Amino acid sequence: MPDTEPKDTEPETAAPRTYSEQTQWMLAVRDRRDRAAFCALFDYFAPRMRGMMMKSGMSSAVADDIVQDAMLSVWRKSASFNPERADVAGWIFQIARNRQIDIIRKERRPVPEELATPETTGEHAEQVVAMEQETAKLRAALATLKPEQRDLVEKAYLGELTHSEIQIETGLPLGTIKSRIRLGLERLRHELKGAR
Repeated sequence: MPDTEPKDTEPETAAPRTYSEQTQWMLAVRDRRDRAAFCALFDYFAPRMRGMMMKSGMSSAVADDIVQDAMLSVWRKSASFNPERADVAGWIFQIARNRQIDIIRKERRPVPEELATPETTGEHAEQVVAMEQETAKLRAALATLKPEQRDLVEKAYLGELTHSEIQIETGLPLGTIKSRIRLGLERLRHELKGAR
């Protein structure tokens, strides 16, 4: 007797990928121009970007400008976001870093003599020089870290991400994240101690 039961010929498909809440907001902005989702993105990333900019030596006013410009670019460039190619945090922070680089380059261009501001003198100038030297030492020390350590240290301390947020962003096990950050910080301390 022939088998009359219908056979399941549907191929098995992989479970749909689940995205972080931030990625879902970004997709809502990309696909539907969702303003509420953009506000949520702004509220989540703006303070983190601002902290990262200020820790890298930017003034609060310049940091605020970079955040505003970067988030405006996020809105304008949302169509180019692809969660398969880039993590939402990495994508947004890259936009902010690019804007920061633009500003640094602009500041380093020679200024016509009549527009140049007079040099600061005395104690203020010494503080500025000392701060620049410390920042240069920190950058040099960061450059000595292995890329995987440097990336996680920057995310934790410049990006102000928690270990759990880094885990979501990178997909690395929590133990690996903590270990790399600890080893990176030990190396930084050693390098900075040697630089003094």
